Amino acid sequence: MTQPIPIRRSPALPILATALGLAARAVPVLPLRAGKIPFGNCRSCQGNACGGRPNMKNPGPCQCPGTCHAWAAATTDNTVIASPAWAEIWRQAACIGYHPGGVGLTVVDLDHTEAMVWARECLPATRTVPTTRGEHWLYLGAMRSANAVRDGVDIKSEMQYARWLGPGTGTMARLPDAVRVLVEREETKPSPGELVSSVPGRGEWDRSVATGCRHTERYVRAGLERGLALVRARTESGAGSLAFGVAQFLAGQHAACPGPCGLELLGAQITATAVSVGVPEAYASRAVTNGLAGAA
Repeated sequence: MTQPIPIRRSPALPILATALGLAARAVPVLPLRAGKIPFGNCRSCQGNACGGRPNMKNPGPCQCPGTCHAWAAATTDNTVIASPAWAEIWRQAACIGYHPGGVGLTVVDLDHTEAMVWARECLPATRTVPTTRGEHWLYLGAMRSANAVRDGVDIKSEMQYARWLGPGTGTMARLPDAVRVLVEREETKPSPGELVSSVPGRGEWDRSVATGCRHTERYVRAGLERGLALVRARTESGAGSLAFGVAQFLAGQHAACPGPCGLELLGAQITATAVSVGVPEAYASRAVTNGLAGAA
C-alpha cells in the first residue's frame, strides 16, 4: 500500500501572527527592519516615481503590492499582510510598525527620563508602553505628527508610524490640547517680513574637520546635499521634522567612525537650510541637535 507523502508546512512566523492579530483589531501594520526602519521602495517606486500611495500627503496612483512608502503601506488587509509579496519581508523583519493616525491614536514618544518627568508633570495620565529608552504615551485622537517638539519628545500620529511594543497599561485618555499645542507652536512660521533668523555663516564641512572619518569627502557631501534638498523642498510645513530626520540619518552613517567627523558643521548646515525655509531658529537648532544625538 502506498504511504501518503507528508507535506511540510513552514511554521508560522510569530511576528506575522502578531501582525495579523493587530490587523484583526483594526490596527494598520507594516514590517520594520533592524533599526526600526521601514523596508526600502521597490525599483518601480524609487524616488517616488510611481506617485506615492493614495493616502500619502501627495496622493498618487501607486498600487504596488509590496511594502513601499513606509507608513503609507500600513494596512489591516489580511490578504495583503499574508501575501507572497510581503512574505519575504516578514522573514527579514525585526519588529512590527503600526500607523497610529490610521486607528485614531496619537503616540507621545518620550526618549529619556527628563522627557518622562515632563510628561508626568504636564500631561494627563493615559495608557503607557515601555520602550528601550523611555515610554510611549497613547491618546485617543489623531493629529499632525512632528519630531523633536521638545527635548526627547516626538509626536507620532498622522503620516508617521510607531513601533509596536505591546498594548501597554492604563486607560487611554482623550488627546489633550497640551499635546496639540506642541506641534502648532513649533510649526508656526514667522509673519511675512519678519526676521527669519540671525544664523550667521558657520562655515561648511570639509575633510580638514573630519580627520577621524572613514568616508570619502564625496560620499559625505553627496549625502548632505540630498538631505538639504529634501529640507529645502518643505516650503509649506514639516521642514523642522525633516531636519531632525536628516541629521539623525547622517549621524548614523558615522556611528562606526573613530572621529572626529565634523558633525557639528554638518548640523549647522542642516539648521541653516531649515531656517531658510521658515523654521524658527531655536526649533531648527534643537531638532538637529536631537537628531545628531539620537543616532548615537
